[in-house]
Order: sequence, then structure tokens, then C-alpha cells
Amino acid sequence: MTSSTMNNSPRLDSKVPAGPLQQKWENYLNTAKLVNPNNKRKHTILVVGTGLAGASAAATLAELGYNVRSFCIQDSARRAHSIAAQGGINAAKNYPGDGDSVWRLFYDTIKGGDYRSREANVHRLAEISNNIIDQCVAQGVPFAREYGGLLSNRSFGGAQVSRTFYARGQTGQQLLLGAYQAMERMVGAGRVKQYDRREMLDLVVVDGRARGIIVRNLATGELERHVGDAVLLCTGGYGNVYYLSTNAKNSNVTAAWRCHKRGAFFANPCFTQIHPTCIPVSGDYQSKLTLMSESLRNDGRVWVPKTAGDRRSPEQIPEDERDYYLERKYPSFGNLVPRDVASRNAKEMADHGKGVGETGMAVYLDFAESINRLGEKVISERYGNLFEMYEKITGDNPYKVPMRIYPAVHYTMGGLWVDYELMSTVPGLFVLGEANFSDHGANRLGASALMQGLSDGYFVISHTLGNYIANTSLPKVDESNAAFADAENDSRERLATLLGIKGEKTPVHFHRELGKIMWDDVGMARNRDGLNHAISAIGSLREEFWNNLRVPGSNDTMNKNLEFAGRVADFMELGELMARDALEREESCGGHFREEYQTEDGEALRNDDEFTFVAAWEHTGRVGDEVKHREELVFENVKLTQRSYK
Repeated sequence: MTSSTMNNSPRLDSKVPAGPLQQKWENYLNTAKLVNPNNKRKHTILVVGTGLAGASAAATLAELGYNVRSFCIQDSARRAHSIAAQGGINAAKNYPGDGDSVWRLFYDTIKGGDYRSREANVHRLAEISNNIIDQCVAQGVPFAREYGGLLSNRSFGGAQVSRTFYARGQTGQQLLLGAYQAMERMVGAGRVKQYDRREMLDLVVVDGRARGIIVRNLATGELERHVGDAVLLCTGGYGNVYYLSTNAKNSNVTAAWRCHKRGAFFANPCFTQIHPTCIPVSGDYQSKLTLMSESLRNDGRVWVPKTAGDRRSPEQIPEDERDYYLERKYPSFGNLVPRDVASRNAKEMADHGKGVGETGMAVYLDFAESINRLGEKVISERYGNLFEMYEKITGDNPYKVPMRIYPAVHYTMGGLWVDYELMSTVPGLFVLGEANFSDHGANRLGASALMQGLSDGYFVISHTLGNYIANTSLPKVDESNAAFADAENDSRERLATLLGIKGEKTPVHFHRELGKIMWDDVGMARNRDGLNHAISAIGSLREEFWNNLRVPGSNDTMNKNLEFAGRVADFMELGELMARDALEREESCGGHFREEYQTEDGEALRNDDEFTFVAAWEHTGRVGDEVKHREELVFENVKLTQRSYK
């Protein structure tokens, strides 16, 4: 794979409004063009995905009067992967009175992302955060409350204030139910037309603008054409490129990758997040991993034995022979350091032979001290369903023995490049939530994913989409347009090719092999030799895939093997780009940790002189020939400093 680089690409206009940081969003709202209410009914908007970003966007746009078509890959919009976000959602309400503010939330997010995100987008997110809580309370989301009735807050990694609102350990599910009900109300009113069991296979671009999509009906195999005046991509992240991750098995990159091949730049693909609080791998039979919420680190203490190779059970290890290493190394933040820091330290303990459990690839998360201090009832009220889930999976009662946890792939900060309006480099294609790159830099702080998804869907896209429509001539287009026929034929030929290989190995085999390469060489720790090996190995694996894949069945019925084969093919192309992006970013920042670039005490070492930019990759027609464009990041309000949580 080769690449060329374009500095300060004119094709990457961030469209950040003028004025002081605190006034940019207000200035945008005051100058954005509006669409007359009667004219909104003339426009059809296609929303792909029904998680928090997709469901909230569909509901909001339909309430405004747009005709919305909503597409869901599952059998129900309620199954969107947003339900898996357990711990909470951030907002700068400052209910505890501990010094929080919009500025502090903005600063913590910029710093948590290791200074690799766009200031204006992050500040807007912090501004909007308070509106999100009000919206969700009005919808009936059952946030935890204090004794007097006020909404309760707890702490999360990367912050010294308590700003995370939560509903026990099922916050994502409750927030999604709120957005889902708002969307279903619009379905009942006839303003949203819902399409379940549909997978987007291609983006249709007419006269340089996104005007439709090709989807496959997963129950019948039928390909469908859908026309709109804009397309909103809300399809989540690509963590499943690693095979084992905390993502649902249906989570994939295909919709975003098809958009990439139609002209949408892919930004910072190497920025992936390894979550420190997951149930460890137990065997090769697993197809996914289970996340234990970061909220557990509020009351759980992370430790390992001080002596390498100590295999005694935890209750046999006295206090003075335990290493509470996060509290020791990071006294200011302790167990609530950001995810990338906690993950790297857990790996370091395991690499030094101090890991626990049968495999030695785990550390303890111990609640004994909190139970003694607060009582089991309080801990149960805060985390009861998480403790129940852990016991069902492992057979261990975390009220009695420490949890065993270890890092696993979770979230992806990279995604399709978008400007301040959330529009990609393809006019008319907007990208919301985890599918875009915009807010989290090189590391996402816990409880900020739900915040971004709902911010984009409820409060941003309604304004930026209207400005686009009001400023754009959109001639009538229908399904008979040649661009739709070409895109459908491309999708049909791809499916036929996958079915026609008649090799010997399954899609799962190739996915597992890809995952091993990605985890070993493009995982928690990366280096030049490993990344070069990954690029070569993925290329060889991809060649074998297209010559030795076996997909049984046909295209005219439900065929899970065919679905997964198409997704694995896209993952292999993405995986190679991720390795290239990581290879060319010769610094360590956030979740991107290059072993060659670290401080004397093992922390990530940025190179601000050369790499304070967004890497946005353009597909040029052949895998391996991507062109890298740069959006230079300018920090006018935050001083770039070596990130420290000590």
C-alpha cells in the first residue's frame, strides 16, 4: 500500500464560524438559512441507523415537518447498539456544586482526546450537553435521583468533577427508549417511514451530491433503491474489525466504507479505543466480549499482586502485598484515569507477569472497601444489574470476590470526516455520532458517546441540514436515474462474486484471522515493524479471501453468511488503512500508542510540531492507493501541554 499526502487540503473546509469560541455556535444559528415549514414537507431525508444519533435525528427532523425514512439493520430499532452503553451520559449541569462548567467539560474532552480534536466542535458539544439532560428528563428517562429528588451524578475517568448522569447500569438502553419512543410517535403520525432488516450497501451520488442509498432486505435478499434530498449516516463505529470487541456482532463498517468509496474521506482510522473494564477472554470459542461499565471504577479499586507469578486467590493476598497501581502512579485521578491510560497500565501489569486469573491476562477490580464503607445495599443500588451480569457470565459473585477485568476493543474515535455542520466531503451526506470523527480526538472520555450521539441528533443536525437545503438547488431525482442503476448493479455483482468463489473457508475464519493481526499489531501497543507486518499480512489474507471463501446459500433469502462475508471484506480493506494511518502517525497520542514514542515513565509522547492535524484519507479507486489530506488543528483557547493525570 502506498499513499501520498496533501497538506492543508482545500477540500477540507471545516466551516468553523467566526468569533470567540463561546459564541461560534450562536453565531452559526443566527446566520444559518432557514427552511419554511411548508417547504420542509417537500423534502425527504434518509436516516441510516436507529441508535441514539439516528433515532433522535429521525424524531427531530420529522417533528420539524421533513419526510423521514429510517433504516435499521436489526429486526427492531430498539436493538441498536446504543443500548450497550451502561455507565452514563455527561453534562455540565454542576448539580453537585463541585466546580463543573461548560468550559471544564470542554477542556476535559480536549485534554482527554490528547489535543487531537477540533476546538469548535467540542465546545459546541459541551454547550449542548445541558439541553440533552432536560430533553431526556422530559421524555421520562429514569435517571437516578438523590434522596431529595434531584438528579444524581457520579464520576467518570478523566475528570475531577461528578458530571455523569445515569440510570443504574443501563443508561444507554433508557436513553434509546426515549429516542425510540419519540421516533415511533412520528411513525404513528406518518412522518417517519421505518424500514427494518435493511443493510445499506451503497451510497448514490447524483451530480456530486448524496441523493440516495441502495439497501438489501436481509429477510428476502431484495435490493431496494431509496431517494432523498440528503442522507444521514448514523451507523456507529468499526471496532469489530478486531473480531473480538465489546460491539454487537451486527456492528460493522460497510455503510461508512461504501460512502468512503463514493468520495467521503475517512479520518483518523487508527484512533481506536481499548476499554479497560471488560470481562477477559476465556477461549477461542468467543465471538464477542462483554463490557463492564467504567462507572464501576468509582467504587472498585484496581490491583494486582506485587510479586510476579503470584497465583494465590485474592483473599489469600494480604493488603501489603497488593499493588493498587493506578492509585500509586496517578494520585490525582487514581482509578478514574482515562481509558487509554488505564488500559495501557493493565497490559503493563500482565506483561510483567502480575496478571491474575487462569490466563494471567486480567487484573482485579475490588469492591470490598466500598462495601465495608457504604454497605452492600448502596453498591447494589448503583451497580446491581452489572454485578448480576458479571456473575452470570463468570460464575463469581463480585460482592464476595473481586471482579477480573482486562482491556478490550470498544469505541472508535476515527470515522468519516465531517465539517462543523456534520457534513462529509460528499455534499448532502451528513454523518452523526460514532460514525464521524469529530469530537473525541485520540481518546474518548467515558460517558461522552451518548452525549455526542444525542447532541448531533437532537440539537445540531436540525439546524445544519436546514442550512444545507436552503442553500442548495436539489432538482428532482427518482429511482430510474442511471446513478441508482449503476450502484445497484455494483452491489448485485459484489454479492454474486462472494457467492461464486466456492472456496473452503468461512467468513468467520477470515474475520478471526484478521482480528488476530489487528490485535497483535494495531492494538494497544504499536510499532513500525508490527504495522508493516500488518499491512503485508492483511494484503495476503485479503487475496486468500477472494480466492478461498465459501459462502453457502443464495442471495434471494435470509443469508447470515453472505451478510458477514460482505462486512469482512470491508473490514480487511479498512484494517489495512488503519495500519497505514498508524504507521504514518509517528507519535503517541491517546489510544494510538507507538512504542517508539513514549516518555521516560511510559506515557504517550505527542509530536505537536508535526502531527497536530486530522489525517483524512481519500479513496482513489483502488485499495492501497489512498491519498492523505490534512486538516491542521488550531488551538486558540487551549494550551497544548503534555497530558498528565498524576
